[in-house]
Amino acid sequence: MNPDALRGHMDALLLSVLEREPLHGYAIIEALQERSGGALIVPTGTVYPALRRLERIGYLSSEWATVGGRKRRTYRLTAAGRKQLEGERSAWREFTHVIGSVLRAEVRTSS
Repeated sequence: MNPDALRGHMDALLLSVLEREPLHGYAIIEALQERSGGALIVPTGTVYPALRRLERIGYLSSEWATVGGRKRRTYRLTAAGRKQLEGERSAWREFTHVIGSVLRAEVRTSS
């Protein structure tokens, strides 16, 4: 998948992955890849700065946890993050409806 296509949608993707359960950074990357059927391979250099930014604005909280014998920062969606995710989903539905209307092959005529 073209990495430019993700521009502007990374926040929604990260919030969505964390909706189900708290995860550490690498598990978030794996979840994105798994949920996309392997189409999304997002580099750590994209994910970690976005996670820190989302935490700074209050959509995520984090804590250190030991996972598999290693200390990792685990991220959790906050109430504000859940509200933001719902807004992102609504905006996505509207976006795909509008773009889909334009890209459809059918031609509408005015009467």
